[in-house]
Amino acid sequence: MLQRQIDKPQLTWPDRALLAALLHHFPRVQLRRLQLIVSPDTLLRWHRDLLRRRHAKASRPKSPGRPRTMRSVRVLVLRLASENRNWGYRRIHGELAALGINVAASTVWNILKDHGIDPAPERDHTTWAAFLRSQAHAILAADFFETKTLTGTTLYVLTVIEHATRRARILGATTHPTAAWVTQLARNMVMDLQDTSGRAKFLIRDRDVRYPAAFDAVLHAEGIGVVQSGVRMPRMNAIMERWVRSCRTELLDRTLVWNQAHLLHALREYEQFYNQHRPHRALASAAPLRSLPEPISEPDRLTHLEVRRRDRLGGILHEYQHAA
Repeated sequence: MLQRQIDKPQLTWPDRALLAALLHHFPRVQLRRLQLIVSPDTLLRWHRDLLRRRHAKASRPKSPGRPRTMRSVRVLVLRLASENRNWGYRRIHGELAALGINVAASTVWNILKDHGIDPAPERDHTTWAAFLRSQAHAILAADFFETKTLTGTTLYVLTVIEHATRRARILGATTHPTAAWVTQLARNMVMDLQDTSGRAKFLIRDRDVRYPAAFDAVLHAEGIGVVQSGVRMPRMNAIMERWVRSCRTELLDRTLVWNQAHLLHALREYEQFYNQHRPHRALASAAPLRSLPEPISEPDRLTHLEVRRRDRLGGILHEYQHAA
């Protein structure tokens, strides 16, 4: 009755291994007592399992299978694939062989597949962002945007920005953008580029009817081609659109414009702030007309920082500089 009420002991594998290892050290009398826990056949089976595991572990190689590709090689494969979108895994494998790196073509294919990189025919297309980035040194972008005064008068502003330097030029603002007025702004822009030794081959603009044919003719005479953005393709002129948004967010949405003269004054101040002080992520936090200073290396200067603020337009724009 007592044996029926008591559950069988649950032995773990370390318990079984210990009993199996001590099998030959038990006297026969004690071995018979072990039948109260397990049978001799079970104990012998545990002993055979212990020996089999030991031999299997000794015969198992230390590094089974093909060794993993070195991380530096994997990084190089991904770099070649990102920098050359028309290269397939065979072309990348050939470039590695030319560099003296001995890997299989299938290894290159597996690396690209593991990182979700499509084959060359499926990723061999140039995005507008990549195209504009590669041709930035020769591209200008222009755009009209509107704003209203306190009396409800609509003012039209024409702005041009350089893709490479991110320098913005506010050409003018008016209530009636006539063809003669827009053409004169084009002449002013060309003379400004000549004074600053600017080199531009293309100007991107939208299909606004405010651009007359004479506007394009002035640019063509200076060797600047006009590229009209496509319909429903905002990324063709994304840098200009981003500038307009920054101008609205940082200036126009926080300013009550009285008239045209007030708007031009505010835009000139913002132009100087944007070109000379405002940091840009595309320029590694530098401004278009100002490079970054040397990092502060003296601990004393970091401990006692004296930074002064300069306000523009009554405190709408803030500039911070070290005290002299």
